[in-house]
Amino acid sequence: MFYLPILFAQQTTTLQLSVNINGIVALIAGVLILILPRLLNYIVAIYLIIIGLVQIFNFRI
Repeated sequence: MFYLPILFAQQTTTLQLSVNINGIVALIAGVLILILPRLLNYIVAIYLIIIGLVQIFNFRI
């Protein structure tokens, strides 16, 4: 009889989830605009300010 070592694959239980913050913000903004159309100006202004600050200060979100 020959002894053959059995190799087991390592099992990992980690889950990597990548979230795009722009997609989430766009989805929430779209729903809010559908519900309350008067919020459009405020939503667009806040979004542009946040994106501007992120790009100026090179934040990683």
